Amino acid sequence: MKIAVIGGGPGGLYFAYLMKKHDPSHHLTVYEQNAAGATYGWGVVFSDIALSFLREADEEFYKEFTARHERCDYMEVVHKGVHVQLGNNHFSRTARIDLLNILQGACRRIGVDLCFEQRITDLSALSGADIIVAADGANSHVRSLYAEAFRPSVEQRRNKFAWYGTHQLFHPVSLIFRETQHGIFIAHSYQYSRDLSTFLVEVDPETWQRAGLDRKSEEESRHFCGEVFRPELGSNELLSNRSPWFQASIVRNENWTHRNIVLLGDACRSVHFSLGSGTRMALQDAIALHDGLVQNGNDVAAAFRYYEAVRRPATSNFQSAADKSLDWYENVSRKMHLDPVMFAYDYMRRTGRVSHDALRERDPRFIAAYEAASQAAA
Repeated sequence: MKIAVIGGGPGGLYFAYLMKKHDPSHHLTVYEQNAAGATYGWGVVFSDIALSFLREADEEFYKEFTARHERCDYMEVVHKGVHVQLGNNHFSRTARIDLLNILQGACRRIGVDLCFEQRITDLSALSGADIIVAADGANSHVRSLYAEAFRPSVEQRRNKFAWYGTHQLFHPVSLIFRETQHGIFIAHSYQYSRDLSTFLVEVDPETWQRAGLDRKSEEESRHFCGEVFRPELGSNELLSNRSPWFQASIVRNENWTHRNIVLLGDACRSVHFSLGSGTRMALQDAIALHDGLVQNGNDVAAAFRYYEAVRRPATSNFQSAADKSLDWYENVSRKMHLDPVMFAYDYMRRTGRVSHDALRERDPRFIAAYEAASQAAA
């Protein structure tokens, strides 16, 4: 089978790797518009649940992939200057470029053709392919070419974001909420290598304008945000890597397939990073599409049906949870009066997917502190 993958991100590369490893006779080619070493953003984070899917799919790759990860078994919510620890929340972090390098190396070893700096603008160039996998991101060109078939919708959310890095090491996944004269600033931060952390700054549009960030350059914004979070950053500065302000766009598609074309990862659907699930969802898409093709042989239509049957329910569940998470962040000003422990509890319950009893089982110390704070407030 001849398979063309458009997009050399984690989902597209992992699918190509799984297919070629299963059957070396398949001809797999990945087309990526950027150079092999190009990546934007900083680290990626996985929960232990997300990693369990990779281990089940291919333990050899799992071991190579996780060998250099930074790990922590708790997270922190910082509110009113108080660090509230939330135990038994396991996260594994790595540099995005390391993830891509490992995937590229695994693909090369088994004979996947990787074509970098090659943008596919016309699918007629791939007319000989049995399957075309569109894994070209949230702004998918393939999806745009066949918009009438896929029927996409894009919802732009209101908050503004800037994606930075820093040499300040945040060992746990840390959420920092800072009230300023302009409004509320939020930082999503975590260490992903020996000397670097991701530091994503979030702010509502009104605060963004009051702070003059709508008029500041990328460099001026970086410096401004560094001063807002100076207590946490210490002597370290924020680092830029194409770090302009942006708004999150939530992508949905009525149809996931068209003829021999199938959408995968963010091209198919995006999940907001407040749940840390975009890369996980793309990798799980790759596993499901691979499984569908393995089980159905050359029956591409049946394989696509299998893929959708497996992934649509998961997509619906995650996007529903992401919508609630986004609503919580966009309306966090209503929560800022809360005691730090009660604030952290409200954060953990924001999607409706984590019960009080589940939190008690996960971290009885935290729940005891919450119940004591609730009694004191009453």
